[in-house]
Amino acid sequence: MLVEIQIFEVGPRDGFQNICDYIPVETKLKIIDKLVDAGIQHMQITSFVSPKAIPQMRDAKEIVEICLKKYPTLDLFALVPNLRGAQMAYETGLKKVTNVISLSESHNRANINRSREQSLEELERILHTYPQLEVCVDIATVFGCPFEGDLGIVALLDFLQNLYEKGIRLFNLCDTIGVAHPKQVREIIKKVLEIYPDCTFQIHIHDTRNMGMVNTLAAIECGITEVQSTLGGLGGCPFAPGASGNTATEDLVYMLEKMGYETNINFQKLLDLSKWQTTIIQGNYSGHHIHIK
Repeated sequence: MLVEIQIFEVGPRDGFQNICDYIPVETKLKIIDKLVDAGIQHMQITSFVSPKAIPQMRDAKEIVEICLKKYPTLDLFALVPNLRGAQMAYETGLKKVTNVISLSESHNRANINRSREQSLEELERILHTYPQLEVCVDIATVFGCPFEGDLGIVALLDFLQNLYEKGIRLFNLCDTIGVAHPKQVREIIKKVLEIYPDCTFQIHIHDTRNMGMVNTLAAIECGITEVQSTLGGLGGCPFAPGASGNTATEDLVYMLEKMGYETNINFQKLLDLSKWQTTIIQGNYSGHHIHIK
């Protein structure tokens, strides 16, 4: 029996957000359309953040309204950093959002300019105000922090328990700066799946050190069935200057299908789109297939 792996494409948010030149709405929508045509069923299509902070996301409301009307049955979601973002997402019609909080106190302050306690209080306000929203918590720096190093599995389990007691059952474990290694990934994934069998865990691995594929595979081999990636590996991290992007969706699909996993995604359509995207959007791409003629 084939094991099905759900690919969560986060390029329209995590890939686009670091691009300085504004990407027109028409271009973003064309890429989203072609991702859907290739078989992508789960997609983070934008983030409801301050346009002053991330000008690239100033079209979030328009993107969401068009996509929800066009693809009402797909799993579409957006990142929201605070209650205001959650309000905008909810009023635009989204049923699912992600809220990011760092495992590291120093990274949380550097990334979103508030303490972890303040972030947890804001999360509670989101949960209380919009109980209709499905909330996934993206836990940043799970595998290492640029300021504090490896925080260890005990710190992660304590934080997960805190979130669990608030009612969170969907978690995304993020290798924010791309420092994870397979042994570490296996230890963490085995432990969290053992302790929280009633929760869903996703994995989000950056490819900073060319470890994106092996770390994602390590998580899958330990039982993870939902993984995040970006088209072409577009992305990067302001806390890892000069680093390459995320795990590339097309590379991931190629590997998984060669290994006998089911993704329900058309690799060739995905690759053609990825190559085209590199010609119109200049950024940090970590993908490998995009370079093969």
